[in-house]
Amino acid sequence: MKKTDFFKKTALVTALALSTTQVIAAGFQLNAQSATGLGRAFAGDAVIADNASVMARNAAAMALFDKTELSLGLNVLKSDISVSDATYYGPTSTGASSNYADAGDTSLAPNIHLIVPLNEQFAVGINLYSNFATKTEFDDSFTASEYGGLTDVKSINLGLAASYRINKQWSIGGGLDIVYGTGILQRSLNVGASQKIELLDADAAGFGLGFNLGTVFELNKNNRFGLSYHYSPEIKAEGDIYVQGNKVSETLYLPLPDMAEFSGYHRLTDSKFAIHYSVQWIGWSAFETLDIETTGGRVALNNYQWKDAMHFALGGTYYLNNSWTLRGGYMYDQSAQDEVTSISVPDSDRQWFSAGFTYHISENSNVDLGATYLLGKDVAVTETTKGVSQIMATTHADAILVAMQYSHSF
Repeated sequence: MKKTDFFKKTALVTALALSTTQVIAAGFQLNAQSATGLGRAFAGDAVIADNASVMARNAAAMALFDKTELSLGLNVLKSDISVSDATYYGPTSTGASSNYADAGDTSLAPNIHLIVPLNEQFAVGINLYSNFATKTEFDDSFTASEYGGLTDVKSINLGLAASYRINKQWSIGGGLDIVYGTGILQRSLNVGASQKIELLDADAAGFGLGFNLGTVFELNKNNRFGLSYHYSPEIKAEGDIYVQGNKVSETLYLPLPDMAEFSGYHRLTDSKFAIHYSVQWIGWSAFETLDIETTGGRVALNNYQWKDAMHFALGGTYYLNNSWTLRGGYMYDQSAQDEVTSISVPDSDRQWFSAGFTYHISENSNVDLGATYLLGKDVAVTETTKGVSQIMATTHADAILVAMQYSHSF
């Protein structure tokens, strides 16, 4: 293989792999552990503890339960991704329009959480939920197929946690996170009428081990604060990465960001109304390179700088009566991207508009419904594969998230 051909192909692999990281990034960082949390834009979610799903945000909050708690839920994400004002320069085009109406798709993310108090001081928990799950697919009508194609990424997080109540005000907790991720990524290049070269075909999966720590401070029964930290692992994904039919690697290394969250909850005295809030930091600056394993050792496919991101959420809960609890929330969610942008999975600062409710079937069981409209911004994107092609466009991504959940106390 000529060196120039190799570098062209490597650049295409880089573009493909980069689209994977953007799925995990803030653009579709999937908050899918709780229908209750979704209904308030996850404001206060590290400390409210309405059901067992709180252990995914802050293990220390398990100390707030005196009964065994089980929560079962399903999240549905429908993304709406469009490409407009697009101009493509490639092997068969010298400036063709390459717009695309909707490359989004629908993803399902189930979850289960179980908290078991052992005594007045100790509690343990186990849960299973998805960190991210999204799919974008451009069909044959998209001229710039090397920047579109198929991106289908999913993950499963198995969590094991424990909490300890120090006294009436302070509790601490922590746990292990076993993360399993899979990705299918395909790209092709139009080289003539009804002619394509299959550039990229990658199918990889791998495990990573992370951990989390947290604390809860209860000022009194109506006012409490939570602080948590999640260490995220580097995923070593094993599989086959082919470029024009040639296998270039079997291992892809994907660093994930650490996260820290502060939450507060305040129920007004003798009132049915409570306010709550959260601030979350996501350490995306740790994502400096994306590496593969070759016969010559670990090699960086791409070097770039991502920025740390924050999200800010504010919500309210109204305890209407013994049967109904109503909630709503707003989140401003910062983009993880800086100078690197993508056609296949666009990212931008987003606003979350959320609402939901709980219906209490009985004293020990309830059903939750939560919904969010996620509004993104237009982003100018330029992607180039040196010596092959270039596309300049405007991308926009919105999404609708809906979740249902059943919780029971034993």
